Amino acid sequence: MRGVVLGGVSSGVGKTVAALAAIRALSAAGHAVQPAKAGPDFIDPSHHAQVAGRPSRTLDLWLQGEAGLRRNYARGEGDICVVEGVMGLYDGDKSSTAAVAEALDLPVVLVVDASAGMESVAATALGFRTYAERAGRDVDVVGVIAQRAHGGRHARGIREALPDELTYFGRIPPRDDLEIPERHLGLHMGEESPLSEDALDAAAAEIRTERLVDVAREPTVPADSGDADATLEEPPTAAGDRPRVALARDEAFRFVYPATVERMREHATVVPFEPTAGDPLPPCEGVYLPGGYPENHAAALAEGPALSDVADAAADGTPVLGECGGLMALAESLTTVDGDAHQMAGALPADVTMRERYQALDHVELRATRDAPTAASGETRRGHEFHYSSAEVAADARFAFEVERGTGVDGDRDGLIEHRTLGTYCHLHPEGGAFDAFLDGL
Repeated sequence: MRGVVLGGVSSGVGKTVAALAAIRALSAAGHAVQPAKAGPDFIDPSHHAQVAGRPSRTLDLWLQGEAGLRRNYARGEGDICVVEGVMGLYDGDKSSTAAVAEALDLPVVLVVDASAGMESVAATALGFRTYAERAGRDVDVVGVIAQRAHGGRHARGIREALPDELTYFGRIPPRDDLEIPERHLGLHMGEESPLSEDALDAAAAEIRTERLVDVAREPTVPADSGDADATLEEPPTAAGDRPRVALARDEAFRFVYPATVERMREHATVVPFEPTAGDPLPPCEGVYLPGGYPENHAAALAEGPALSDVADAAADGTPVLGECGGLMALAESLTTVDGDAHQMAGALPADVTMRERYQALDHVELRATRDAPTAASGETRRGHEFHYSSAEVAADARFAFEVERGTGVDGDRDGLIEHRTLGTYCHLHPEGGAFDAFLDGL
């Protein structure tokens, strides 16, 4: 599958809208478009899925390693992949957009804010192209999409200023209806605040689709890779031997990588349920509560039967995994920024409070100090964290992991554990082995 990376000059430049416009334009031209996102993210991919009609792939060298990143790319469906970058092109010490583009040998189209410039847009793009050598990155910046650029003289001035080695791939018009609302964890989810069809079509009409297709290329295979990239996981478990995993999927629990669900379905029967809608916990041999926005639905969670059912299952020894929002739901209580306290599952000895400012944002590395549902003692797990809550834990609380990179629950430890129930602030990806360990323990 050919691909192209849309990298930004910085965060907030409009990469997501540019990616959505490119996806719409390519789809309208008859292409089957596979969206992808560089870096750990659940929100931007939800917008990709709304427009492309298929899940967006996560591409992160820290979470997946190069072989895992390439496998995840290869699992995509379509004839062309649009990869939205993370932050600015060269930003990020563990898995920058440039590093992802280099690992896959994909060309980069730079998204530049052109609202107050013409020739300077060309200068910026040329600077990003030549900076690759200084940064030690084998990255091919091939041109620009001009964000917030008017047509006519403005667009023409940008095109004419670009040197021969940089291509003009179009523009995103400056329209208020091409802005996605934000909140504490970033943009609103794609299902909540999708761009209007008219606005998206207007933006897509300004993308030079044929030029994107011309520069897109297949990832190259490293000379020393052998057959490693072709090796997938163990064969799927036979249907009759599959354990059942209850997966919370609703307004409160939204942050799930498509690859995680895929991995679970290879070895288990995944049974989705909606705690905020009043669903009870379905019969199962394991429970997965992913991250999301439990703070926005704390009253519904407290009133419904699901968290009480999860607490009973945990007490009976059923393996339960909660990530970030899932950890919050497994705690004794959750207090919102308005000071409203709500009873949660009570499966883990912590009281969680939402804060006005984020408490952690980073790639994470954890080392297991005891056997846990996602790792054996001594093993390491990589993930990422981004949350606005803090947890006050009981004096006798037990932790499963030491934090080697990141913040965790208390700066030094992550993974509150009781019996076979584990709650972490760390979000995990299946390429790191955590979900294989969880499934093996069912």
